[in-house]
Amino acid sequence: MRILFIRHGLTEGNLTKKYIGSTDQPLCSEGISELKKKSFERCSLLVCSPMKRCIQTADIIFPGQEKIICNDMKECDFGILEGKNHEELNGCEEYQEWIDSGGTGSFPGGESPALFKNRCIYAFMDIMKKYGSRSSLAFVVHGGTIMALMERFAFPKKDFYGWHIDNGCGYECGYDGESLAVWKKI
Repeated sequence: MRILFIRHGLTEGNLTKKYIGSTDQPLCSEGISELKKKSFERCSLLVCSPMKRCIQTADIIFPGQEKIICNDMKECDFGILEGKNHEELNGCEEYQEWIDSGGTGSFPGGESPALFKNRCIYAFMDIMKKYGSRSSLAFVVHGGTIMALMERFAFPKKDFYGWHIDNGCGYECGYDGESLAVWKKI
């Protein structure tokens, strides 16, 4: 089965390098413009995070295609970091503790990386159980969601941050029911 994982287009928060996990930001004009230049091959099923930035991305790159909305494919809740960037958080003790954890500690007032990853993995497995007989699926989701799924299922193996992908880009993979073979970046 062919699977596409596509990260939503640029938002204002992405441009200013802010943590916008659970913040429901729309795409910015630059994000919309960049997406309109791209072309993705349609899939038989489109799965989308419920966040505005993902729904708008899906509507631009797969116009008119019906979407299945999956709440558990949302980005991580960054807690008190939401809506702020590194400069704004400089001097914040909780932020420094999270940085010192190497990004593995829970976000202050937010979601733990382990719970976030498990949420995404279980959602993916549930979708595959329900719709795995389709010939192809496209997921229009968040960078963290993609990184969590690729870390768990993709070959070659990389850690979570090794799967970072730019806005409006993604991965095309083959799925055999157990693992994802990365065919190419898209």
